[in-house]
Amino acid sequence: MNKKALLIIDMQNGSFTAKTPRYDTEGVVSRINALARRFRHLQDPVIFIQHDGSGTDEFIPGTKTWALLDSLETYASDLCINKYANDVFYNSNLKPILDTLGLDTLYITGCATDFCVAATIQSAITKDYNLTIVADGHTTGERPNLNAKQVIDHYNWVWKNMIPTKGQVTVKDFKGIMQSL
Repeated sequence: MNKKALLIIDMQNGSFTAKTPRYDTEGVVSRINALARRFRHLQDPVIFIQHDGSGTDEFIPGTKTWALLDSLETYASDLCINKYANDVFYNSNLKPILDTLGLDTLYITGCATDFCVAATIQSAITKDYNLTIVADGHTTGERPNLNAKQVIDHYNWVWKNMIPTKGQVTVKDFKGIMQSL
């Protein structure tokens, strides 16, 4: 089948504050925007995932922290899905939407590499999706024992070495992906 969608996870104002700086934010946003333009041109879905933290009184829909970064290019044709845990598949309507659209291949970008991006990737693997992780299309912040770049490099290595179920897992940089689309 190989019908694809671009997932853009948690690129929200509340994830990019002075207290939570992210690695290469400008570069990641630029690459996400270029990928989204290509997906739209190919008439493949672009899906923005936004964390709804109403249960914890943060990232409340309609607030500044919940809103997507101003630098992200969004179109009326893009899909927006709220998520309620690190894993976007948990209690959201993502899987029914993917099933309805007949999608089996997901390109993954977003924030935070070691939390929401990782949880979504692991969940998608168990649901037999083909995955392409944009190696330089996800970001995170500094951690107690690793800097952000080390976290990103580590997770890219982990994902390259995952044992998929039925689908495939590929980790490829932005330039390589753009050349293959």
